[in-house]
Amino acid sequence: MPEPSQFMFTYHELIAAMVKQAGLHEGKWQLIMNFGLGAGNMGPTEAELVPGAMVAVTSIGIQKAIDGAPAALVVDASVVNPAST
Repeated sequence: MPEPSQFMFTYHELIAAMVKQAGLHEGKWQLIMNFGLGAGNMGPTEAELVPGAMVAVTSIGIQKAIDGAPAALVVDASVVNPAST
């Protein structure tokens, strides 16, 4: 059987994994991403250059969910990583 070469994760799976890694057992958390932006001339040939922008994800993390954050983007640490009793 071939070994997998890719693994895909949903938003909730990423947040849950980070909550567990951080040892969090309470609070509601959401994903945060920092982006870098670069500009330049782009095109398939020199004659077809146009101004363009490149966006890079520079970091991914979690932050306490803000009031009113959409429930679809929030993970409850007490559900995904309950404290041991």
